[in-house]
Amino acid sequence: MNMRRVVRQSKFRHVFGQAVKNDQCYDDIRVSRVTWDSAFCAVNPKFVAIIIEASGGGAFLVLPLHKTGRIDKSYPTVCGHTGPVLDIDWCPHNDQVIASGSEDCTVMVWQIPENGLVTSMSEPVVVLEGHSKRVGIITWHPTARNVLLSAGCDNQIIIWNVGTGEAMITLEDMHPDVIYNVCWNRNGSLICTACKDKSIRVIDPRKETIVAEKEKAHEGARPMRAIFLSDGNVLTTGFSRMSERQLALWNTQNMEEPMTVNEMDTSNGVLLPFYDPDTNVVYLCGKGDSSIRYFEITDEAPYVHFLNTFASKEPQRGMGYMPKRGLDVNKCEIARFFKLHERKCEPIVMTVPRKSDLFQDDLYPDTAGPDPALEAEEWFEGKNGDPILISLKNGYVPGKNREFKVVKKNILDNKVTKNTENSSPANKSASPTPSIKSEAKLDEILKEIKSLKDLVSSQERRIITLEEQMSKLAL
Repeated sequence: MNMRRVVRQSKFRHVFGQAVKNDQCYDDIRVSRVTWDSAFCAVNPKFVAIIIEASGGGAFLVLPLHKTGRIDKSYPTVCGHTGPVLDIDWCPHNDQVIASGSEDCTVMVWQIPENGLVTSMSEPVVVLEGHSKRVGIITWHPTARNVLLSAGCDNQIIIWNVGTGEAMITLEDMHPDVIYNVCWNRNGSLICTACKDKSIRVIDPRKETIVAEKEKAHEGARPMRAIFLSDGNVLTTGFSRMSERQLALWNTQNMEEPMTVNEMDTSNGVLLPFYDPDTNVVYLCGKGDSSIRYFEITDEAPYVHFLNTFASKEPQRGMGYMPKRGLDVNKCEIARFFKLHERKCEPIVMTVPRKSDLFQDDLYPDTAGPDPALEAEEWFEGKNGDPILISLKNGYVPGKNREFKVVKKNILDNKVTKNTENSSPANKSASPTPSIKSEAKLDEILKEIKSLKDLVSSQERRIITLEEQMSKLAL
């Protein structure tokens, strides 16, 4: 009995991290040097996006996951911003849609072609203008389609309906200073924020009210982070008055005192938390650190249990975190990080050692899938929806993504199209006209073919000139 009390039972006690081999890294990438504490990297089951150094504006790379090895300097980028890009986030409901926030005060939403970029992309699907200072935080709603939150250095939070390009909710006067981060809760009904005034706030964005607030959550002056856990508690990282890094857990019903506080070390890098709601494991990646610490959160005191540290030699400039549906369930992989070095991106795989080759259903409960539970309009009207879960038993098979379109709103049109959609299927199959969706797809393919032709002809011209120069040299 005594032994049982000493050693806590947990299936994650032996989780270990491993960096992939060199040939599976993404090499020769000039990672952005902008001084901003965001992750600089966003990942989904199809692509990895990395904010890079760009002269005369802001740009980020979007690479298909399989495009490992050395990345050519001429590889196409997403380069529509006129100032450095500060944050990027993939849409959880469409693996080809990514949003970016920039020093140029705008938010842009991009649709990446299915097989990645062939030429550089400077035309976003939609530009969202509403902030008066740089936009450093971008985060999509977890369960409602086309709802995007942005926060800027004007201390404002704006929630957009990306489908219509409109700012629907603006939260002003809630934050007297710079907002460090914003996080949605599990069903997207609340947000929590960490601010430079050392306060943690839980906000109901549709009622535009502060539900809970804790002043001086961490005493230190360096930046904090706050994230929601799946049970509604809030986990924060910050600094003590003695500049020790801290991890704290708060009950939003009573924020007088933290449920627990863990002191870690004295280092000045901001701790970026990445949370897995399925396993209740939180991973802390310090900017400028060379390690990833991970903890398990439980219902019993002391609530936060240190598991282990993945240590490496090189410091990290940023970090991408793969959603659960992008992991290899056959290898008992429970997390995959994309660590940014100065000139490369290195995937790190977290694994639970198991002898069996069978599907481990205790490690992979049903997880949030790519289908939204609500449309944007429903959420803005006050509805909530929990994530629609999928099983990972046979590995995640991506479905077809809907074409992303921005429509200038006309409510009548909406209802008409809904009615026509519900009309009899016989009529549908009888109509020989191709749908708008397939036309758009055809346009995209034709554009790609044209750009490939242009690329071939430009390379041909280059080869001819090189041959001429060679023949002159030979003479």
